[in-house]
Amino acid sequence: MANESTDLPMLHPTEPIERADAARNRRKILDAASHIVATKGVEALSMEEVAQSAGVGVGTLYRRFGDRAGLAYALLDEKERELQAAFMSGPPPLGPGAPPLERIRAFLHALHDRVEAQPTLLMVAEMNSAHARYGGAYGVHHAHLAALVAEARPGSDASYLADALLAPLSASMITYQRQRGMSPERIGAGLDEVLDGFTSDA
Repeated sequence: MANESTDLPMLHPTEPIERADAARNRRKILDAASHIVATKGVEALSMEEVAQSAGVGVGTLYRRFGDRAGLAYALLDEKERELQAAFMSGPPPLGPGAPPLERIRAFLHALHDRVEAQPTLLMVAEMNSAHARYGGAYGVHHAHLAALVAEARPGSDASYLADALLAPLSASMITYQRQRGMSPERIGAGLDEVLDGFTSDA
């Protein structure tokens, strides 16, 4: 796994260089969206209100971000880039250098922390359409986890197991658990129990 970071797709592997005016518009839009979420809650995040607040046309917003989920993903992007950098090239056990089972545990706990930090935005991004949960960063997370599973459990169905391990970490699941009174510590402990079962015969 020493060279895995060169094989995994980044969320935005290549991005065209923006014109200065386009970059300014993007910054205005994201600042406006962040302000709306911070002051009114994610439920108030609408393309029309963001466009009005940013001083751009609604069409510009749709061309740039596609839809509300795309705008939510853009707001989430900075944290996602930090996470990807940490598991691709950061220190172990999240980054390279630790045994695969330790890296799996560290990665899933990092994803849990990620959801706890921005649950409402992730809910918007995940629930915009039937398959929205599996777009964006999910493919990167799945590829990384499947590679670790394949190393830890040769001969297993690594792709399926990666999906199974990621399933409890959706924003909708964790939000539902929190609404039922589960603390982040309890959810993390439950995740450890799942991982103990996964690793017991690996």
